[in-house]
Amino acid sequence: MKRTIYIITTFLLLVIGIIMIYSSSSVWALYKVGNDKYYLFRQLVFAFLGIVIYFISYSINYNYWKKIIDYVFFISLLLLIIVLIPGIGVVKNGARSWIGFNDISFQPSEFMKISYVLFLAKHLSKDNTKLLKYILLTIIIFGLILLQPDFGTGVIFLITIAFMMYISLLKYKYIIIGGGLLIFGFVVMIMMAPYRLERIFSFLNPWNDPLGSGFQIIQSLYAISPASLFGYGLFKSRQKYFYLPEPQNDFIFAILCEELGIIGGFFVIFLFFVLIYIGYNLLFHIKDMYALYVIFGFTTLIAIQVFINISVVIGLIPVTGVTLPFISYGGSSLLITMFMMGVNTNILKNVKKEARYCLF
Repeated sequence: MKRTIYIITTFLLLVIGIIMIYSSSSVWALYKVGNDKYYLFRQLVFAFLGIVIYFISYSINYNYWKKIIDYVFFISLLLLIIVLIPGIGVVKNGARSWIGFNDISFQPSEFMKISYVLFLAKHLSKDNTKLLKYILLTIIIFGLILLQPDFGTGVIFLITIAFMMYISLLKYKYIIIGGGLLIFGFVVMIMMAPYRLERIFSFLNPWNDPLGSGFQIIQSLYAISPASLFGYGLFKSRQKYFYLPEPQNDFIFAILCEELGIIGGFFVIFLFFVLIYIGYNLLFHIKDMYALYVIFGFTTLIAIQVFINISVVIGLIPVTGVTLPFISYGGSSLLITMFMMGVNTNILKNVKKEARYCLF
Protein backbone atom coordinates (compact mmCIF):
# COMPACT_ATOMS: atom_id res chain seq x y z
CA MET A 1 0.00 0.00 0.00
CA LYS A 2 2.76 2.43 0.95
CA ARG A 3 4.63 1.62 -2.25
CA THR A 4 1.51 2.38 -4.32
CA ILE A 5 1.01 5.71 -2.54
CA TYR A 6 4.71 6.48 -3.03
CA ILE A 7 4.50 5.83 -6.78
CA ILE A 8 1.27 7.82 -7.23
CA THR A 9 2.68 10.77 -5.26
CA THR A 10 5.89 10.75 -7.31
CA PHE A 11 4.07 10.91 -10.65
CA LEU A 12 1.50 13.40 -9.39
CA LEU A 13 4.33 15.79 -8.49
CA LEU A 14 5.87 15.16 -11.92
CA VAL A 15 2.61 16.10 -13.67
CA ILE A 16 2.13 19.20 -11.52
CA GLY A 17 5.69 20.24 -12.35
CA ILE A 18 5.10 19.96 -16.11
CA ILE A 19 1.89 22.00 -15.91
CA MET A 20 3.47 24.70 -13.75
CA ILE A 21 6.57 24.94 -15.96
CA TYR A 22 4.36 25.66 -18.96
CA SER A 23 2.25 28.15 -17.03
CA SER A 24 5.19 30.00 -15.47
CA SER A 25 7.50 30.00 -18.51
CA SER A 26 5.14 30.73 -21.41
CA VAL A 27 5.57 34.51 -21.38
CA TRP A 28 9.33 34.36 -20.84
CA ALA A 29 9.75 31.69 -23.54
CA LEU A 30 7.72 33.71 -26.05
CA TYR A 31 9.96 36.69 -25.39
CA LYS A 32 13.25 34.77 -25.49
CA VAL A 33 12.74 32.34 -28.39
CA GLY A 34 9.37 33.23 -29.90
CA ASN A 35 7.73 29.98 -28.77
CA ASP A 36 5.64 29.95 -25.60
CA LYS A 37 5.96 26.14 -25.34
CA TYR A 38 9.76 26.06 -25.58
CA TYR A 39 10.39 25.13 -21.93
CA LEU A 40 7.36 22.84 -21.88
CA PHE A 41 8.65 20.74 -24.79
CA ARG A 42 12.11 20.49 -23.24
CA GLN A 43 10.72 19.50 -19.85
CA LEU A 44 8.52 16.87 -21.51
CA VAL A 45 11.69 15.33 -22.95
CA PHE A 46 13.32 15.41 -19.52
CA ALA A 47 10.16 13.92 -17.99
CA PHE A 48 10.13 11.06 -20.52
CA LEU A 49 13.79 10.29 -19.83
CA GLY A 50 13.11 10.60 -16.10
CA ILE A 51 10.29 8.05 -16.32
CA VAL A 52 12.59 5.66 -18.17
CA ILE A 53 15.28 6.15 -15.51
CA TYR A 54 12.68 5.70 -12.78
CA PHE A 55 11.50 2.32 -14.07
CA ILE A 56 15.06 1.14 -14.71
CA SER A 57 16.17 2.03 -11.17
CA TYR A 58 12.93 0.57 -9.80
CA SER A 59 13.43 -2.73 -11.62
CA ILE A 60 17.05 -3.19 -10.49
CA ASN A 61 17.54 -4.60 -6.99
CA TYR A 62 18.98 -1.87 -4.76
CA ASN A 63 21.93 -4.10 -3.78
CA TYR A 64 23.25 -3.88 -7.36
CA TRP A 65 24.36 -0.29 -6.81
CA LYS A 66 26.61 -1.48 -4.00
CA LYS A 67 28.66 -3.45 -6.53
CA ILE A 68 29.40 -0.62 -8.93
CA ILE A 69 29.24 2.49 -6.77
CA ASP A 70 33.00 2.79 -6.17
CA TYR A 71 33.53 3.18 -9.93
CA VAL A 72 30.54 5.51 -10.31
CA PHE A 73 31.79 7.67 -7.43
CA PHE A 74 35.24 7.95 -9.02
CA ILE A 75 33.66 9.07 -12.32
CA SER A 76 31.47 11.65 -10.56
CA LEU A 77 34.50 13.00 -8.67
CA LEU A 78 36.43 13.25 -11.94
CA LEU A 79 33.54 15.13 -13.57
CA LEU A 80 33.39 17.49 -10.60
CA ILE A 81 37.04 18.39 -11.27
CA ILE A 82 36.70 18.55 -15.07
CA VAL A 83 33.77 21.01 -14.89
CA LEU A 84 36.12 23.60 -13.34
CA ILE A 85 38.35 23.62 -16.43
CA PRO A 86 37.67 26.66 -18.67
CA GLY A 87 36.52 25.56 -22.09
CA ILE A 88 34.97 22.38 -20.73
CA GLY A 89 32.76 23.65 -17.94
CA VAL A 90 29.83 25.72 -19.22
CA VAL A 91 29.11 28.99 -17.39
CA LYS A 92 25.46 29.81 -16.69
CA ASN A 93 24.33 32.63 -14.40
CA GLY A 94 27.90 33.14 -13.22
CA ALA A 95 28.53 29.51 -12.21
CA ARG A 96 30.72 26.99 -14.04
CA SER A 97 28.49 24.08 -13.05
CA TRP A 98 27.59 22.41 -16.34
CA ILE A 99 29.25 20.12 -18.87
CA GLY A 100 27.81 19.92 -22.37
CA PHE A 101 27.28 21.72 -25.64
CA ASN A 102 24.81 24.49 -26.43
CA ASP A 103 21.44 23.63 -24.85
CA ILE A 104 22.41 20.04 -23.94
CA SER A 105 24.23 19.97 -20.62
CA PHE A 106 24.19 18.38 -17.17
CA GLN A 107 25.43 19.25 -13.69
CA PRO A 108 28.15 16.99 -12.23
CA SER A 109 27.27 18.27 -8.75
CA GLU A 110 23.80 16.68 -9.07
CA PHE A 111 25.43 13.41 -10.11
CA MET A 112 27.82 13.66 -7.16
CA LYS A 113 24.99 14.03 -4.64
CA ILE A 114 23.48 10.63 -5.40
CA SER A 115 26.76 8.82 -6.05
CA TYR A 116 28.25 9.96 -2.73
CA VAL A 117 25.12 8.93 -0.82
CA LEU A 118 25.35 5.44 -2.35
CA PHE A 119 29.12 5.36 -1.79
CA LEU A 120 28.82 6.40 1.85
CA ALA A 121 25.90 4.02 2.42
CA LYS A 122 27.99 1.09 1.22
CA HIS A 123 31.01 1.87 3.38
CA LEU A 124 29.15 2.96 6.51
CA SER A 125 27.12 -0.26 6.41
CA LYS A 126 30.40 -2.21 6.35
CA ASP A 127 32.40 -0.20 8.88
CA ASN A 128 31.14 2.90 10.64
CA THR A 129 34.32 3.64 12.59
CA LYS A 130 36.46 5.34 9.94
CA LEU A 131 34.77 8.69 10.11
CA LEU A 132 37.80 10.95 9.71
CA LYS A 133 38.51 9.93 6.11
CA TYR A 134 34.84 10.46 5.21
CA ILE A 135 34.92 13.91 6.79
CA LEU A 136 38.02 14.83 4.78
CA LEU A 137 36.50 13.44 1.59
CA THR A 138 33.27 15.38 2.25
CA ILE A 139 35.23 18.61 2.75
CA ILE A 140 37.10 18.06 -0.55
CA ILE A 141 33.86 17.44 -2.48
CA PHE A 142 32.16 20.40 -0.80
CA GLY A 143 35.13 22.58 -1.73
CA LEU A 144 34.96 21.49 -5.38
CA ILE A 145 31.25 22.34 -5.50
CA LEU A 146 31.89 25.76 -3.96
CA LEU A 147 34.60 26.50 -6.54
CA GLN A 148 32.00 26.38 -9.34
CA PRO A 149 30.46 28.19 -7.32
CA ASP A 150 27.25 26.33 -6.41
CA PHE A 151 26.57 27.27 -2.83
CA GLY A 152 23.00 25.93 -2.73
CA THR A 153 23.92 22.43 -3.95
CA GLY A 154 26.92 22.43 -1.61
CA VAL A 155 24.72 23.18 1.40
CA ILE A 156 22.23 20.43 0.51
CA PHE A 157 25.04 17.96 -0.03
CA LEU A 158 26.76 18.89 3.22
CA ILE A 159 23.69 18.71 5.46
CA THR A 160 22.64 15.34 3.99
CA ILE A 161 26.05 13.78 4.54
CA ALA A 162 26.25 15.22 8.07
CA PHE A 163 22.93 13.57 8.95
CA MET A 164 24.06 10.26 7.43
CA MET A 165 27.17 10.34 9.59
CA TYR A 166 25.07 11.18 12.63
CA ILE A 167 22.74 8.19 12.29
CA SER A 168 25.75 5.90 11.76
CA LEU A 169 26.54 6.33 15.48
CA LEU A 170 30.09 7.41 14.81
CA LYS A 171 32.15 9.23 17.43
CA TYR A 172 30.79 12.66 18.25
CA LYS A 173 34.24 14.22 18.59
CA TYR A 174 34.86 13.67 14.89
CA ILE A 175 31.47 15.15 14.03
CA ILE A 176 32.30 18.20 16.16
CA ILE A 177 35.73 18.57 14.51
CA GLY A 178 34.30 18.17 11.02
CA GLY A 179 31.39 20.50 11.79
CA GLY A 180 33.76 23.17 13.11
CA LEU A 181 35.92 22.99 10.00
CA LEU A 182 32.91 23.20 7.71
CA ILE A 183 31.41 26.16 9.59
CA PHE A 184 34.76 27.91 9.26
CA GLY A 185 34.69 27.12 5.53
CA PHE A 186 31.17 28.58 5.26
CA VAL A 187 32.28 31.82 6.87
CA VAL A 188 35.33 32.10 4.62
CA MET A 189 33.32 31.44 1.45
CA ILE A 190 30.67 34.00 2.44
CA MET A 191 33.32 36.63 3.18
CA MET A 192 35.11 35.92 -0.10
CA ALA A 193 32.01 36.44 -2.24
CA PRO A 194 30.37 39.89 -1.95
CA TYR A 195 27.14 38.70 -3.61
CA ARG A 196 26.58 36.21 -0.77
CA LEU A 197 26.81 39.02 1.78
CA GLU A 198 24.38 41.02 -0.35
CA ARG A 199 21.94 38.13 -0.26
CA ILE A 200 22.15 37.99 3.53
CA PHE A 201 21.57 41.74 3.84
CA SER A 202 18.73 41.68 1.32
CA PHE A 203 17.14 38.81 3.26
CA LEU A 204 17.15 40.93 6.42
CA ASN A 205 15.57 43.88 4.57
CA PRO A 206 14.99 43.35 0.82
CA TRP A 207 13.49 46.86 0.46
CA ASN A 208 16.92 48.40 1.11
CA ASP A 209 17.78 47.45 -2.49
CA PRO A 210 14.44 46.73 -4.19
CA LEU A 211 15.87 46.87 -7.73
CA GLY A 212 19.02 44.90 -6.92
CA SER A 213 19.70 42.14 -4.43
CA GLY A 214 16.20 42.34 -2.93
CA PHE A 215 14.35 42.26 -6.26
CA GLN A 216 13.61 38.53 -6.50
CA ILE A 217 12.31 38.04 -2.99
CA ILE A 218 10.12 41.17 -3.22
CA GLN A 219 8.58 39.99 -6.50
CA SER A 220 8.11 36.54 -5.02
CA LEU A 221 6.22 37.96 -2.05
CA TYR A 222 4.15 40.11 -4.41
CA ALA A 223 3.14 36.89 -6.19
CA ILE A 224 2.19 34.99 -3.04
CA SER A 225 0.62 37.60 -0.76
CA PRO A 226 -2.38 38.76 -2.86
CA ALA A 227 -3.22 35.30 -4.23
CA SER A 228 -5.67 34.43 -1.40
CA LEU A 229 -7.03 30.95 -0.75
CA PHE A 230 -7.57 29.78 -4.33
CA GLY A 231 -5.30 32.12 -6.30
CA TYR A 232 -5.94 33.87 -9.61
CA GLY A 233 -6.44 30.60 -11.45
CA LEU A 234 -4.18 28.35 -13.50
CA PHE A 235 -2.26 30.20 -16.28
CA LYS A 236 -3.36 33.59 -14.84
CA SER A 237 -0.22 34.68 -13.00
CA ARG A 238 0.66 38.36 -13.16
CA GLN A 239 4.21 38.16 -11.87
CA LYS A 240 5.35 35.96 -14.76
CA TYR A 241 4.96 39.00 -17.03
CA PHE A 242 8.63 39.98 -16.54
CA TYR A 243 8.30 40.90 -12.86
CA LEU A 244 9.79 37.67 -11.49
CA PRO A 245 12.90 36.77 -13.56
CA GLU A 246 12.89 33.29 -15.16
CA PRO A 247 9.91 32.18 -13.04
CA GLN A 248 10.14 28.56 -14.19
CA ASN A 249 13.29 28.04 -12.14
CA ASP A 250 13.96 28.52 -8.43
CA PHE A 251 10.90 30.72 -7.74
CA ILE A 252 8.30 28.59 -9.49
CA PHE A 253 6.58 27.90 -6.16
CA ALA A 254 5.68 31.61 -5.98
CA ILE A 255 3.89 31.35 -9.35
CA LEU A 256 2.17 28.15 -8.20
CA CYS A 257 0.85 29.91 -5.09
CA GLU A 258 -0.18 32.96 -7.13
CA GLU A 259 -2.23 30.84 -9.54
CA LEU A 260 -3.48 28.05 -7.25
CA GLY A 261 -3.55 29.96 -3.98
CA ILE A 262 -2.71 28.79 -0.49
CA ILE A 263 -4.68 25.60 -1.12
CA GLY A 264 -2.49 24.72 -4.11
CA GLY A 265 0.71 25.55 -2.25
CA PHE A 266 -0.23 23.43 0.75
CA PHE A 267 -1.32 20.56 -1.50
CA VAL A 268 2.14 20.43 -3.10
CA ILE A 269 3.78 20.64 0.33
CA PHE A 270 1.51 17.79 1.47
CA LEU A 271 2.64 15.63 -1.46
CA PHE A 272 6.26 16.20 -0.53
CA PHE A 273 5.39 15.39 3.09
CA VAL A 274 3.94 12.05 1.97
CA LEU A 275 7.16 11.09 0.16
CA ILE A 276 9.32 12.19 3.08
CA TYR A 277 7.11 10.53 5.70
CA ILE A 278 7.05 7.16 3.90
CA GLY A 279 10.83 7.27 3.44
CA TYR A 280 11.61 8.12 7.06
CA ASN A 281 8.92 5.82 8.47
CA LEU A 282 10.57 2.87 6.73
CA LEU A 283 13.73 3.48 8.75
CA PHE A 284 12.01 2.10 11.84
CA HIS A 285 11.60 -1.29 10.17
CA ILE A 286 14.62 -1.86 7.92
CA LYS A 287 16.89 -4.79 8.70
CA ASP A 288 19.45 -4.07 5.95
CA MET A 289 21.73 -1.22 7.08
CA TYR A 290 22.79 -0.44 3.51
CA ALA A 291 19.15 0.06 2.51
CA LEU A 292 18.63 2.21 5.60
CA TYR A 293 21.47 4.57 4.68
CA VAL A 294 20.36 4.79 1.05
CA ILE A 295 16.70 5.62 1.68
CA PHE A 296 17.67 7.97 4.51
CA GLY A 297 20.19 9.79 2.29
CA PHE A 298 17.88 10.11 -0.72
CA THR A 299 14.87 11.14 1.39
CA THR A 300 16.98 13.72 3.21
CA LEU A 301 18.24 15.16 -0.08
CA ILE A 302 14.63 15.72 -1.16
CA ALA A 303 13.52 17.04 2.23
CA ILE A 304 16.33 19.60 2.56
CA GLN A 305 15.94 20.79 -1.03
CA VAL A 306 12.19 21.29 -0.58
CA PHE A 307 12.69 23.08 2.74
CA ILE A 308 15.38 25.44 1.39
CA ASN A 309 13.55 26.26 -1.84
CA ILE A 310 10.19 27.03 -0.23
CA SER A 311 11.85 28.91 2.65
CA VAL A 312 13.64 31.15 0.13
CA VAL A 313 10.47 31.78 -1.86
CA ILE A 314 8.48 32.86 1.20
CA GLY A 315 11.38 34.91 2.62
CA LEU A 316 12.44 32.76 5.60
CA ILE A 317 16.10 32.37 4.54
CA PRO A 318 18.48 34.19 2.13
CA VAL A 319 18.25 33.47 -1.58
CA THR A 320 20.16 30.40 -2.77
CA GLY A 321 20.15 28.72 -6.16
CA VAL A 322 18.13 25.65 -5.17
CA THR A 323 15.42 24.17 -7.37
CA LEU A 324 12.17 22.62 -6.16
CA PRO A 325 12.25 18.87 -6.94
CA PHE A 326 9.84 17.77 -9.70
CA ILE A 327 8.43 21.31 -10.05
CA SER A 328 11.30 23.56 -11.18
CA TYR A 329 12.55 23.50 -14.77
CA GLY A 330 15.75 21.55 -15.34
CA GLY A 331 16.93 18.25 -16.75
CA SER A 332 19.72 17.25 -14.37
CA SER A 333 17.64 17.83 -11.25
CA LEU A 334 14.61 15.95 -12.59
CA LEU A 335 16.57 12.94 -13.86
CA ILE A 336 18.47 12.61 -10.59
CA THR A 337 15.26 12.98 -8.57
CA MET A 338 13.50 10.27 -10.61
CA PHE A 339 16.48 7.96 -10.14
CA MET A 340 16.32 8.45 -6.35
CA MET A 341 12.58 7.80 -6.33
CA GLY A 342 13.09 4.62 -8.36
CA VAL A 343 15.73 3.28 -5.96
CA ASN A 344 13.60 4.17 -2.94
CA THR A 345 10.59 2.42 -4.47
CA ASN A 346 12.71 -0.68 -5.10
CA ILE A 347 13.76 -0.65 -1.44
CA LEU A 348 10.09 -0.38 -0.42
CA LYS A 349 9.42 -3.42 -2.57
CA ASN A 350 12.35 -5.67 -1.68
CA VAL A 351 13.72 -4.78 1.73
CA LYS A 352 13.24 -7.23 4.58
CA LYS A 353 11.51 -5.54 7.48
CA GLU A 354 11.54 -6.00 11.22
CA ALA A 355 10.73 -3.81 14.17
CA ARG A 356 13.92 -2.03 15.21
CA TYR A 357 14.97 0.94 17.26
CA CYS A 358 15.76 4.13 15.37
CA LEU A 359 17.38 7.35 16.60
CA PHE A 360 14.46 9.61 15.67
